[in-house]
Amino acid sequence: MSEPEILSPARHDYRPGEGMIKLTHLIYALHAISVITGIATSATIVGSFVGGIPSIIAVILNYVKRGEVRGSWLDSHFSWQIRTFWYAAMWVVVAYLMFITIIGIPFFFVIVALAGLWVMYRVVRGWLALNDRRAMPMD
Repeated sequence: MSEPEILSPARHDYRPGEGMIKLTHLIYALHAISVITGIATSATIVGSFVGGIPSIIAVILNYVKRGEVRGSWLDSHFSWQIRTFWYAAMWVVVAYLMFITIIGIPFFFVIVALAGLWVMYRVVRGWLALNDRRAMPMD
């Protein structure tokens, strides 16, 4: 197995090795397992994504391996995955805060449904971009 070539990390020209690309696919797969679990069970998509063991393992892998993708196009995928997890967690907290008030219960269901759709979109969009070896936007 050849070592990745470093051209210029400051310009995100670092070419990651195939092992890191495969790891990024694994991380998307773990997130997708959580999404599918949320669809196939009585759990919500966003609840399964944030509280499911596969997504928790995925985000831990993101943090542990993030240094190895710095300066490459995979860095954008790691940021995308981490942001997706933490924003989903924030929406779960907001939804449950709404649930504890009688008047906020309808908002709870709307937030959970929209956050679930958003999580599905982020996982699919990211994984498709990874398949095409494209970077994700750094928003």
